[in-house]
Formats: sequence, structure tokens, C-alpha cells
Amino acid sequence: MPVVLGVAFGVSFLAPATPAAAHNELTGSNPRNGARVATAPARIELRFLAKPSPATTKITITGPDNVVAGGSPAFDGSRVRVPFTPAAAGLYIVGYQLASSDGHPVKGEVRFTLTTGTAADPSASPPAAASTSPAGSPSAVGAPSAGPASATPGSSTAATVPAASERSDSGNRWWLWPVGGLVLLAALAAGLVFRRRRRVR
Repeated sequence: MPVVLGVAFGVSFLAPATPAAAHNELTGSNPRNGARVATAPARIELRFLAKPSPATTKITITGPDNVVAGGSPAFDGSRVRVPFTPAAAGLYIVGYQLASSDGHPVKGEVRFTLTTGTAADPSASPPAAASTSPAGSPSAVGAPSAGPASATPGSSTAATVPAASERSDSGNRWWLWPVGGLVLLAALAAGLVFRRRRRVR
């Protein structure tokens, strides 16, 4: 009797484990959920508790702007690998959907962020070239400013011409000095003669 009860207890204890074992679920991934990766992997790997059936398994990979970045999945036991074609940097979502052996559907997703992606749009380079063109214009504008600077010395030379003529005119009047001296001497001589005549009288 105790043996029968023990066997019955063991069967009742193990019975609930059978449905649980038949229910499949995700156990891990590469990249892991929530990861941030700088180098894009060649493939995305999903690991499940039980071997998924290729006929009932669907895996999709979408990137920024809903770009499809996955290919046909390859099954290896409980692992599924999907080729990964990265686009721009951003959030990528790996969605999976499969059926367990107990008929219960299993679905979920793995999210990771690619920090580096493809090169930037080449159309962004022309604005940089356009921004350099105004830099050359100040030099062209600065060129006419040299004109007024060159005119300034010309005005100074024009101002010096009258000064030179004034000096030449003063040089031409040097003879006025001796003539004035002679006039002064003549006046003195006339004064002396006039005094002598008054004394004689």
C-alpha cells in the first residue's frame, strides 16, 4: 500500500511538468536585448528552449524607417541564425513567432541599437562648398580698399607743390636785401649832408 501511494504521488508530481516542457520560449540572443553595438554583426542569433520547427517559425528584422534588414533563417538545433544587412545607425527590432509542440504560439522581439551605420548622404557636402565661397568674397571686397590708400600719397604730394613754389619765390627775392641796404645808406648820407649845410649857415 505505501508503495502504491508513493508511485501515485510521483506520477501526480511529474504530470504538470509535461505541458511546461512542451512550451517553447526564447532563452538568449546575440546581440542581446537592449544592447548597443558599434560594429554590425554578420548575423542575428536567437536561442530557444526547444528546437523550433522551420515550418512554423517566422523571424523578421527591421531597422530605422522600417527598412528590412534580415534574410532567410538557418536552423541549427535550438538556435536560429538570420543574415543581417545593416542600414543606417539606429534601433533594430528582431521579431520572432513560432509554435510550441503543445500548439501554443510563442512570439516576442529583441531590440538592439546600432551606433554606427552607412555613410552620410553625399548631398550634404555641397552646403559646405557653398559656405566656403563667401569666405573668398571679402578678399575681393578688400581689394578696392587699396585704391583710396594709393590716392592718399598722391594728395600729399599735391600739397607739397605749393610749398616748393613758395620757397622758390622767396629765393628769387634775395636781391631785395642789398637794395634795401643801399637805400638805407643813401638816406643816412643825405641826412649827414643836410646837417653839415645847416652848420655852415
